[in-house]
Amino acid sequence: MPKVIIAGAGLVGALNACFFAKRGWDVEVYEFRKDIRQMEHVQGRSINLALSHRGKSALEAVGLKEYIVTQGVEMHARLIHDIDGKTIHRQPYGQPGEHIVSINRRHLNEVMITEAEKFPNVRFFFEYKVVKADPKAGCVTFNHVGNIIESKGDLILACDGAHSAIRRSLMAYPLFQYSQEYIEHGYVELNILPLNNDYALEPNVFHIWPRGNFTLIALANRDKTFTVTIFAPFELFEKEMYDDSSVLGFFQKYFPDAFNLLGNEHLTETFRRVKPLPLISIKSEPHSFERKILLMGDAAHSMVPFYGQGMNAGFEDCLVLSEILDEFDGNIGATLDAYSKRRCLDAHSINDLAMYNYNE
Repeated sequence: MPKVIIAGAGLVGALNACFFAKRGWDVEVYEFRKDIRQMEHVQGRSINLALSHRGKSALEAVGLKEYIVTQGVEMHARLIHDIDGKTIHRQPYGQPGEHIVSINRRHLNEVMITEAEKFPNVRFFFEYKVVKADPKAGCVTFNHVGNIIESKGDLILACDGAHSAIRRSLMAYPLFQYSQEYIEHGYVELNILPLNNDYALEPNVFHIWPRGNFTLIALANRDKTFTVTIFAPFELFEKEMYDDSSVLGFFQKYFPDAFNLLGNEHLTETFRRVKPLPLISIKSEPHSFERKILLMGDAAHSMVPFYGQGMNAGFEDCLVLSEILDEFDGNIGATLDAYSKRRCLDAHSINDLAMYNYNE
């Protein structure tokens, strides 16, 4: 059977491993981090994910939809919180019964890695850092605790994130178009703990505190906590949230109801420990190189999170690749050519929609 090398054991890499495991391919997944299932804290973004139809369809194709959906919290509407801390406005998602699902990024990732490992043809290699990729030779070079290791495959999938090492090694490739844009906003993540052993806020909605050019959001978790994220211009963080007193004053003024639930100690401790993290939008074209390497997920089209489709679009990448591979009877070269032509337009479009939603 053909061999696929997957760089990155994040959401898109792990789901791709499930897809190709079911095909019977030999699958090798290389990840520069340690196994997240054995880590107390995981570096990188942990903004809760909103699983929509696009993502559910991909999970359904590998038999994970029903389990994953039950691990999340249904969200049937947006709930807008006014600045008075009392008035709210409900905006339903679509028709009655339609909803998206709030789900924890880490748990979702762990489930998919564990699912892929059930197949004897799948192997994961942790703490392997990509050094470079050679699309003509179908080879990827890794550094593992100081040792240089090469692996060759019939197909190489770059699922190694917005700062993809494989994409970086291809930057000088003729006619490769690439653009990146950091927006003026950053984010800090917080948590609301359970109140009297129950949710402190209504759980089955997407909570939003819109305040002009900054906003706070909250999504429920199964353990009755809420993942809370503030998005604001870096300049605003510097001028109005620079020490304990200013942070508490800012939240009390603009988010009075959330402030009471977050608490003084949690706010000040978090802002002492954490600096606002950046958000990037990336476009690339083509996504395929020498009919051997394919950029997928954030490595191909990282987007700002305000449209809620980053993970969903990455999952859809996996499904589209699988469908095109069927269409061309397993011909890898023809599949990658067709995938890149079709997917670039879609990826650029959804990136633009995410940016438009950010501006709105």
